[in-house]
Amino acid sequence: MTIESTILSYPNRGKWGKSSYRGNCSGHIIKDLLEHYKPQKFLEVFSGSGTGKEVALDLGITNSVHLDLNNGFNILSDDIPTGFDFAFSHPPYWDIIHYETQRGQAHEGDLSNPMDYEEFIKKLDLCNSKIYSSMANNGRYAFLIGDVRKKGKYYSIIKDMAWIGDLEVHVIKEQHNTVSGRKSYYSNSFIPIAHEHLLIFKKNQIWQVPIKFTHTRVFDLRAFENNTWRDLIQGALEYLGGQADLTSIYNLIKDSKKTKKNQNWKEKVRQTLQINTNFSPVERGIWKLDIA
Repeated sequence: MTIESTILSYPNRGKWGKSSYRGNCSGHIIKDLLEHYKPQKFLEVFSGSGTGKEVALDLGITNSVHLDLNNGFNILSDDIPTGFDFAFSHPPYWDIIHYETQRGQAHEGDLSNPMDYEEFIKKLDLCNSKIYSSMANNGRYAFLIGDVRKKGKYYSIIKDMAWIGDLEVHVIKEQHNTVSGRKSYYSNSFIPIAHEHLLIFKKNQIWQVPIKFTHTRVFDLRAFENNTWRDLIQGALEYLGGQADLTSIYNLIKDSKKTKKNQNWKEKVRQTLQINTNFSPVERGIWKLDIA
């Protein structure tokens, strides 16, 4: 199979590496990448059970380096070899799989150790920046990682990590034989994660590098200038339990951008309540929210 589009699917992992090593990616994706880009010097980080090394040997690529805690390399503290024109990494997906159980011992450089998500992202950014910095100019870095759901919260690692270099392509890879895919769930609202992301960055300049950061902030929707009166009132009624008197509604939205720009905002609130089908009167001065 060759890389013909931005959607990839490998139903089997291939003959390379150890199938018993949890979290192994399919050797087919490494094979297709190497055949597509034809690197002169290949670097693999987080090489795990040796899948990438076996693929490289099969393809006759002798100038390759494969680094992992399993062979004594700590990417957080050790120097990465320089001058390679293609790199591939498949890091842990946070602490979803604890690799110390497969390696036999814990290590401070293990990205799968129990840690806060923010600490994991910080360490992952360090790894990616070191790989990019060590790469030869015009080289490429292929980075494979999935999304995570933990305690009901969804984490998109590629959106929270720093993007270092020029993104050349974003490929979606279908996951097969996942633990979540084999489970039965009581709630039909739960959608199992069945994809991974393959990002390929190119180093187009030696010194200048584009970097994208994602910052998540808590923002009060009442501060948005483009809110409609209906939006403000609906939010207020939802916050107040679906039913409230006018005074309570006024108090919740009185400091919003919209009210500060309108001297007759209370009159506008009453008008919106009367003409909008989202709201209906309970008794004089009390309104409820109707959501079909």
